[in-house]
Parts: sequence; C-alpha cells; structure tokens
Amino acid sequence: MTTDGKIYPGKHPMFIDRHFSHEEKDVINTLSKEFYLTNGGERIRLGVNSEYKYIIISPTDLYKDMFNLDREIIVVFSPYQAIQARTLDVFEHVAKKHSSLRVEKICNILVSADDNVEDSINELIKNEPETQIIIPFSYRELKKIQDSFFFRNRFRKYFYTRDLFAFEAPLKKDIYFFGRSDLIQELINRLKSGENSGVFGLRKTGKTSLINGIERNLSKEGVVTTIIDCQDTSFNQRRWNESLYYLCKKVKDSMEVDCNLPDEEMFTVKDSSILTEEFFKGCKTKLRSTVFIIFDEIENISRGTSPSEHWNSGKDFALFWQTLRSIFQRNSNLISYLIVGTNPTCIESPKIDNVDNPIFNHFKPIYIPGFETKETREMVRKLGKRMGIKFDETIYSKLTEDFGGHPFLMRHVCSLVAASVSESERPVDVGRPSYRRGRDSFIENHSNYLEMIVGILKDFYPDEYDMLTMLANDDIETFEEFATLHPSYTAHLLGYGIIKKDHDGYDFNIDSIRDFILDQSKYRKIGLTQEGMWAEISERRNSAEVKLRKLIRFLLKANLGAATAKETVLNIFGGARKEKLARLSYEELFDARKSEIYFSDLSKIISKKWEIFSNTFENARQDTFRNLDFINSSRNDAHAKDITEEQFSYFRICMSKIEGDLDQSV
Repeated sequence: MTTDGKIYPGKHPMFIDRHFSHEEKDVINTLSKEFYLTNGGERIRLGVNSEYKYIIISPTDLYKDMFNLDREIIVVFSPYQAIQARTLDVFEHVAKKHSSLRVEKICNILVSADDNVEDSINELIKNEPETQIIIPFSYRELKKIQDSFFFRNRFRKYFYTRDLFAFEAPLKKDIYFFGRSDLIQELINRLKSGENSGVFGLRKTGKTSLINGIERNLSKEGVVTTIIDCQDTSFNQRRWNESLYYLCKKVKDSMEVDCNLPDEEMFTVKDSSILTEEFFKGCKTKLRSTVFIIFDEIENISRGTSPSEHWNSGKDFALFWQTLRSIFQRNSNLISYLIVGTNPTCIESPKIDNVDNPIFNHFKPIYIPGFETKETREMVRKLGKRMGIKFDETIYSKLTEDFGGHPFLMRHVCSLVAASVSESERPVDVGRPSYRRGRDSFIENHSNYLEMIVGILKDFYPDEYDMLTMLANDDIETFEEFATLHPSYTAHLLGYGIIKKDHDGYDFNIDSIRDFILDQSKYRKIGLTQEGMWAEISERRNSAEVKLRKLIRFLLKANLGAATAKETVLNIFGGARKEKLARLSYEELFDARKSEIYFSDLSKIISKKWEIFSNTFENARQDTFRNLDFINSSRNDAHAKDITEEQFSYFRICMSKIEGDLDQSV
C-alpha cells in the first residue's frame, strides 16, 4: 500500500506469520504477490480435533474494479484432506471476531489440503444457495503459479458463473438480505413492549425472510423466538386445544428450557387454556423473559381460508385465539405474538358464526412496503457488480416503478438481464435497452409469477380485483364510485402497495401488474370506437373458431372413431362441398388452409352430436346455441353497418361464456 491511496500487493509491516507451517508460509508469500496482506490472524479451534488458521487480506484496486470488492477478505487455511460443513463455519467465526473491521460478507477464500477442493466445495454448497461466494484453492496449486491471470480467472469463475439474483426460497441469513431493517426494528420494539402485531403482504414479498430477520436480530440479544409455521399439517390438522399443546411444545423446544409440559392428552377442551397459561408462566420464570411467538402463514388456520375443515368453517379459530387473547390480557409481559400472512381477513371479520372474533381490530395490520429506489439500488447494484454487471443508474428508478419495489420480481428481472450477458463479456455495463429486453421477457414468459402474486385478490377479494381491472382499463369513473362506496376495498389495494393515491386520484404502483391485468382483461375496455369494437369481435371470434375446431376434431374422433367422425362432418357439409372435400383426411377437414369449414359448420356439428359435447359447455343446450348463433352473426364482414354498444356488450357476454368453456377444455 502506498501514500497515493491505492492498494498494491504486499504485506503490512505488522503482519505476523510465525504460527503458520512452512507450506502455509509459501502460500502466504504467493498470495502477497497478488493481494495486500493486512492481518496474520490466529488459530481457530472448532470441536475437539479441528484446528484452522486464517489471514485477512485487502483486494487491490484491480479486484475492486472487477468484482466490486471494497472490504477486506477472510482467507481460511484448512489442513485436512476432506472438507466438511464445519469448515464453512470458520468464516463466520472469524467474521464475528473481527466485527470491527470492514470484512466482506459475500466473498471468502478457502485454501485447502484437498487437491480436489473445487469439486468438494461445490458438492458441499450445492444445496445451500445462501452460502457466500467461496473462492477455493489447494495448497499444491498455490505453490507453483506461472500464469499472472491465475487468481483473477479463478475469481471470475466463481463470481460470474453464479446468479446471485435467483433466490426462490426465503432468506435465512443476512448476506443477501436487503431493506426492511426499519420494519424489523419496529416489530421487535412492539414485541418487546408487549404489543401484538400483524404483518401482511402479497405473495413473495419477503414475509418469511422478514420473520427470519426478526429471529436473527433477537437472537443477537440473547432473546429466543418461537416460530409456528401454520401451513405445517402437524399444526393445522390439530383441533384448537391440541394446537395449544403443539404451541407449548414448540416454545419448549426453541427455548431449550426444562419447563414442565403435561402430556398432550391433558390438553382437553376444558383444561387446555389453564395448562397453556401455567406453562408460559413457568417459561418466563426460567428465562426471565417474555415468550415471543410468531405465527407464519396465518391463513392456514383462519376462517374461510384454511385447508382444514375445523379451522375453515368451524369455531376452532375463535376458540384458539380466545385462549391466547385471554392469557395475554390477564398477564403483563407474559406473551407477545406476531401474526404474518397474505390475507388479513382473520382480523377483519367481526364474527365467526355467532362468536365474536377475539382478534377483530386487535391491532392495525402492517403491510410490507415495496422497496424505495434507494433500497432497489443497494440490492441490485451490490449483487450485480459481484456478478460483473454494472447497471446504469437510471435503471434503478425504472425497475422500482415497473415492479412497485417488489424485491422478488425485481431480482428475477435482473436475473434475466444477467443471463443475456455471457461470462466472457463481464465485467460489463448494461443500460436501458438491456433492461427493457429483460423486463419484456419477464412479463411475456413469466406471467405465472404475476398471477401467483395477484392470486390472493382473485381468490379472496374479487371485488378489489374487479376494481383493478377498471383502473387498468381507464374506467376511472366506475373505480372511484366503488372507492367512495366501499373504502375498505381500496384499503387492501393501497396496503398491498398495488395502487397509490395522490391529490389527483388513484394510479397503479406496480406497472407490471397493470400490464398483466390489461392483458388478462383486454376485452373489458369501455368506450371503444366502431373500429375498435369490430377489431375485438374479429380477434375473439377467430380465436374461438380455432379452439372449436381443435375440440370438435378430438372429441368426435375419440367417441366415434376416425371413419364415422369423418362421415359425420361430410354429411353436415353436404352437396358439392361434401364431394369436393371427401378426398381429404379427417384431420385435414379441420385445417382452414385445406378445407372450407365455417363457424356455422362447427355449431351444426356440436348440435348434431350434442351428447358428445354437452359436458364441455356449462350452459344448457339452448343457451349455448343462442350464444354461438349470436357470435356467428357478428361477422367481421358486417363492417358496412354500425354495431350498437348494447349489441357489443351482448357479444362480450356470449363470447366470454364460450371462451370460458373452451379454456377449460382445450
């Protein structure tokens, strides 16, 4: 290191290496020709017989520029022929020991006596997506390095081949966790002060990652948290009193305290409340701490949303929460709980049958907010540069706007952008054109993610979903009428962060969801011109005709056999057309390029063989053919006459019913 502020290879004058073996000193000298060695570390003992050594190095300016490494890196020496899981624990141990230093969280270096260290480390971490980037070297290969690009090529291999954006599972570590720190601290403070809370958000907004973050932060303070996964059948298949035993058992296991817990059969309908309260009191006496409980995926034990009948339509939810609410109210600082889920109806319903909902308006729901541009920039910039991709500054605000700061969606878009850049091109700058291609590819090919996210609205808040459809189709007047009459509708949409409101009115906060809904509801737009109405009629009629051909061809053949099915179709054609098309195969009769087959023909085939097609159409025969006849009469060659809005609305009704039937069958 020199006085010009740049970092060059070498050793700090105070670097001490006398506790290293001769072989390790050779490796250290090799490393000092590529990095600046700042700290000689010490011995680390894990378990009874495992001992490791480490040093801390500073990356030179070259590595800072190529891999965005601006902190010091831990280098662990493993003198064993086999790499085990505990080897990776050494990095965390050293990081805690040097917490005052600016040590890299994402990147570490392992030097091992295992000559096949690369294969060994890959096998070890293949099922651990949150593992840091570990750059492996063997003692042997570091003894004789001829290629001056050896180190940077190894770094390139492990940085640029790994997609740091592609995380599907909830995050369990701090390494790749971004944002939400203020919310985590707010919820921790509420738990500590004896306040109960409820956090809700759309699917894949990071709810479980948030829970894990709360648990990690409390653990650092020596506070134990019990997490109840409500989607676990071991919990939601139990009746309410049995679930109280399960809860107590989980608390005992997580706190690792020797509190007396009666057997499960003791938790009867009459006694489970008393036993639960006594158990919690015993835990507090032992730990001198409030019992903190987090219920994740709460909709799995909620009325109307649970997969278990006794929670879904029975009174188990009311009785379970009557118990916990009573215990909470009778005892100061005995328990504190956090409810987490996608659906807040569990605290919005005042009654469960004729029983008051114990947690109705018990607390105001907190909705997980989307990332602001600053948080998006922190996440995308940090992960991108580790992969050799530098995003243009203008992309961060556009990404936040397009996806409403939804971290899961934004990471997957960035993953597509990264996939479009080969490893040989990195490091590379990407701008707006690359981003647009990635965004468009995501919306076009990964709409299932958007469907999954808004699915909660379709399933449980259909009125709110209809409002989104109105807003997407610029039917502002109807949207605002609903918003005025039913303020609770917009409360969900605003809470989830799908829409936003200012003094001028409402707008989408997640533009990609607007585009998705527009695509799903493109035939609900109002105020179309004559040209627009005829264009929609033509498009939908042609699409339905293709599906009808496919359906009829398959079902006739399946029920009648190819020969009889062909004869049936030709008889419907009749006359000269029958003679002309008789030479075609059965399949060719339904090929519009080879056969003169019309929409009216298809309707006649269905009518002639209604017994074959009756299960395809939801409506009765008469209603089905009324719909088909009107669709057929609304031909695109009728441009010479105008179509009224009433006729167009009726066409939409008829076509929607037929399309719904066809989508279920084709």
